Amino acid sequence: MLEVLREAGVNPTSQRVEIGYALFSSCAHLSAEEIMQRVNADYPVVSKATVYNTLGLFADHSLVREVIVEPGKVFYDPNVSLHHHFYYVDSGELLDIPASALQIDKLPDLPLETEVERVEVVIRLRRCTAH
Repeated sequence: MLEVLREAGVNPTSQRVEIGYALFSSCAHLSAEEIMQRVNADYPVVSKATVYNTLGLFADHSLVREVIVEPGKVFYDPNVSLHHHFYYVDSGELLDIPASALQIDKLPDLPLETEVERVEVVIRLRRCTAH
């Protein structure tokens, strides 16, 4: 983890390393609260502000992707390759969709003096109930 952070240009403090282990060891989509619980499972060592600041730093250095599924609900994805997501609104589960599984034929005209950085799609799902 130390080398990963250094290569990304992030100073590997002990708290950042702990947050990195919590996030990257499971390769799961985790919220900041879930990461904080994992880091502080044995004894509290990292504050909420430090977790949020570190996740923002990781995102700024392309170590994670922030996936905003609804206002106030953000997941941190250690898979930074191009891909999309299914979001189950009833369970809060987030699953990857390979980029090749989704085809977008046309984008709208862009505002002047802009360019597309990346297109990310979140498909919101709800499990069907038996009738």
